[in-house]
Amino acid sequence: MEKLRRVLSGQEDEEQGLTTQILDSTSLSFGTRVKWFAICFAVGICFSILGSLLLWLPNGIELFAVFYTLGNIAALSSTFFLMGPLKQLKKMVDPNRLIATIVMLLCLILTLCAAFWWHKKGLALVFCILQFLATTWYSLSYIPFARDAVIKCCTSCVG
Repeated sequence: MEKLRRVLSGQEDEEQGLTTQILDSTSLSFGTRVKWFAICFAVGICFSILGSLLLWLPNGIELFAVFYTLGNIAALSSTFFLMGPLKQLKKMVDPNRLIATIVMLLCLILTLCAAFWWHKKGLALVFCILQFLATTWYSLSYIPFARDAVIKCCTSCVG
C-alpha cells in the first residue's frame, strides 16, 4: 500500500535496485511471519516425530531418514520467515557458526545418501544422530555463551 501511495504521489524512485524491488514485493507483516514460522516449525516437528515412529516398521529406516531430515529442513527454513531468507543465510555463514552450518547441511545430505544410494541402514541412523547433534550445536550458536556452557558441562562430566 505504501508503494502505491509513493507511485500515485510521484515520489517513486525509479533507480531502485533489484534487491530493493524484490524485498518490497515480498515483504510480509510481522504477524504473517510469525504464523508461517509457527506452521513451518510445527510441520518440522511433526515430520520428525512421524519419522521416529516409522523407525520401528520393517524397512522403516529409509522412511525415518527421510521424515527426520525433512523435519529438520522445515524447522530450519521456518527461521527464514522470522529473519528473512537473506539475513538468515548471512547469519548461517557467519564465522561463528560456519562450521556448524557446514556439518549440519552435510549430515542432512549424507543421511539421505546412506538411506537411498548406499542402502546402509546403520550408517543412516548414525548420520541422523550426527544430524541431531549438529543441529543442536548450530542452534546453540544463537544463544549467548550457550556453547561455552555446554563445553564446560561436558568437560566436568568427563573429567
